[in-house]
Amino acid sequence: MLKAVILIGGPQKGTRFRPLSFEVPKPLFPVAGVPMIQHHIEACAQVPGMQEILLIGFYQPDEPLTQFLEAAQQEFNLPVRYLQEFAPLGTGGGLYHFRDQILAGGPEAFFVLNADVCSDFPLNAMLAAHRQDRHPFLLLGTTANRTQSLNYGCIVENPQTHEVLHYVEKPSTFISDIINCGIYLFSPDALKPLRDVFQRNQQDGQLEDSPGLWPGAGTIRLEQDVFSALAGQGQIYVYLTDGIWSQIKSAGSALYASRLYLGRYEFTHPERLAKHTPGGPQIRGNVYIHPTAKVAPSAVVSSGPSPGVKTGGGQDGWVPQVSLLYHSLRYGLEQIDHFPLICSRKELDWGSTNLSKAYSTCSSSQLGPNVSIGKGVTVGEGVRLRESIVLHGATLQEHTCVLHSIVGWGSTVGRWARVEGTPNDPNPNDPRARMDSESLFKDGKLLPAITILGCRVRIPAEVLILNSIVLPHKELSRSFTNQIIL
Repeated sequence: MLKAVILIGGPQKGTRFRPLSFEVPKPLFPVAGVPMIQHHIEACAQVPGMQEILLIGFYQPDEPLTQFLEAAQQEFNLPVRYLQEFAPLGTGGGLYHFRDQILAGGPEAFFVLNADVCSDFPLNAMLAAHRQDRHPFLLLGTTANRTQSLNYGCIVENPQTHEVLHYVEKPSTFISDIINCGIYLFSPDALKPLRDVFQRNQQDGQLEDSPGLWPGAGTIRLEQDVFSALAGQGQIYVYLTDGIWSQIKSAGSALYASRLYLGRYEFTHPERLAKHTPGGPQIRGNVYIHPTAKVAPSAVVSSGPSPGVKTGGGQDGWVPQVSLLYHSLRYGLEQIDHFPLICSRKELDWGSTNLSKAYSTCSSSQLGPNVSIGKGVTVGEGVRLRESIVLHGATLQEHTCVLHSIVGWGSTVGRWARVEGTPNDPNPNDPRARMDSESLFKDGKLLPAITILGCRVRIPAEVLILNSIVLPHKELSRSFTNQIIL
């Protein structure tokens, strides 16, 4: 018998995820079309012998969370329960506080997963390694480059036995290129060191304060209080993976995680990827479209130039679709050569730059790759949508261009408007590169990043929103670049 615990944190966490976390708890934010923690639950449900999944956090059990739990139980035919902490208890305090619930029924082991990670979750492989050589703690580890490893918990292992010899959370100097993934497999004995930390915290509190239970005694940090203390004592081991993994700390990292999950859907959930149907959009690349979304029939969901389309220059060559031509002329943007090219230069009547004539010749939309379109979204004709998430109820009017952005719930982007951000993806030339720890500002200036439109934002026609964050319920009247619109 096995169990799983997902640590979902609380509203005091996830501040880097604002303004998106204003509307739903961060663990329920849609990544690749489904709530973030549904990927965790799906992975746990596929482990043979899984009997129960527990969510531990400090969120109020509001309607969205309750509805999600009910839907998850029905879909996976497993008990999925939420245990609310009386106060934020850290990564280990909730495990100790709800120890009786976790150990009820006598599980041989239980998984512990942080909610804010994206992974292929090799849980069955971890379980096999645990059963082969049982120890209280088994950590999932991966590699990072020397510089980025300083942003994570670093693990020094015995390469023969994989015992964790040394553990440092976010060291100031290089320790190891093996980092902690935030995914664990614990035996019931793992709760004993947590009890020791709790008792030590209680004693320290009584020495400093009045007698009685010290309110902070229940706060336990797994990484600093347990892993660092027990490393090298034969209790903690690491299982290394070379699969996908990334943290989801910010909106930019959520966009990157969506790309990773959409790529995995080809093997795990091909039914979630949009497919070409007669009279519907042409599909190329990994795109999720909710069944209730309304996408213009002329849409072409693509990841590159269409097969057989000429991309060379010259008077008889091919040029971008008119929507991108308009945006290039309107906003002075030159880097359009990476978009699909679908109509000839002669047809565009370059002498007069007759856009209306060009539109009548080629008006197809371009969507994808790595796009997630949510419930009830409306996508008009001539829209260009790439590397973006469009959330529930949003509307993209005709010929809008949305690149590297998140469009919030119920927001509207007007005709011929352009919403664009700057990606902060890992270096593709470094196989060990991870997402950089994002900071909004440097030297008092807002750094270029993805563009985020909060809930119910209205973008007027023919404006440019570039590298900006728009807080909820704003109605803009002009273009903005590198700004936070409060």
